[in-house]
Amino acid sequence: MSDNFTTEFFGIGIQNGKTPENLGVLWRTAQNLGASYIFTIGNRYAKQACDTENAVKSMPYFHYETFEDFYQNLPKGARLVGVELDERAADLETFEHPRRCVYLLGAEDNGLSKKAIAKCHHLIKFKSEKSLNVSVAGSIVMYDRGLNKPRS
Repeated sequence: MSDNFTTEFFGIGIQNGKTPENLGVLWRTAQNLGASYIFTIGNRYAKQACDTENAVKSMPYFHYETFEDFYQNLPKGARLVGVELDERAADLETFEHPRRCVYLLGAEDNGLSKKAIAKCHHLIKFKSEKSLNVSVAGSIVMYDRGLNKPRS
């Protein structure tokens, strides 16, 4: 029997996602880059052409109405990693991804809520002056996680 506190996994999702196209692209990438599950907080997913691999049928998908509901249901032992342009955020290039974590992205226009930022165990950012498309940002994070880097 494996010990879930040493076994690696990650989930990835969006708080108040703006467009279903971004969700579809993020989910297809999540399926290809090894995510254990995907989720949304706030806005619901609507089936559309960008999820050509039908990730929502291939891996667990969770929807939470509020951030509080999401936070109360984080997997035991998982660290919440917010992706946000914030002065307290660590650079992705040097960040040691937790073995068990959940990546949280915000919509391009509003980013993460203040409540979400306050509850994150880690914040990470890119060397970018402006925000990136949410599906692009999530894809970069998942790619970086797949690199041979130390884990925390």
